[in-house]
Amino acid sequence: MSEFSVLFVCMGNICRSPTAEGVFRARVREAGLEKQVRIDSAGTHAFHVGSAPDRRSQRHALERGYDLSGLRARAVEDADFSRFDLLLAMDWDNLALLEQRCPPQFASRCRLFLSFAPQAPVAAVPDPYYGTERDFERVLDLVEQASAGLLAFIEKQLAQRA
Repeated sequence: MSEFSVLFVCMGNICRSPTAEGVFRARVREAGLEKQVRIDSAGTHAFHVGSAPDRRSQRHALERGYDLSGLRARAVEDADFSRFDLLLAMDWDNLALLEQRCPPQFASRCRLFLSFAPQAPVAAVPDPYYGTERDFERVLDLVEQASAGLLAFIEKQLAQRA
């Protein structure tokens, strides 16, 4: 059985990327593809390694039915570039950091997450950490949009590999 793997990446792996991981896990489970799609998240910085997602991210996600409580922050590792089919950055800065570290043969794997949501009003998921409660809701809105596009993309990839 073919497998597809995706790593969601933000700076500290406590707000945006664990939110994306939780939302996308739910979408993959709903599609019945949890045995075919491997999902993880990581940060470009090791500020919060081992920490649970930000309590605000957890609360807002849970209000929409996504449980992030079991997730723990980790930093991007060199092996991630070969281990994952896609490394999806939440914003331009984190994409640039990924691209700086990425071996040339895996460069096409690094992309912006919102490239899967062309209808989104912005190109990057803004960091809600120093923002308001509404900013955490906005992150969820954007992540849900991009997750739909990403799932459709992965379903096509899996069909082509079969």
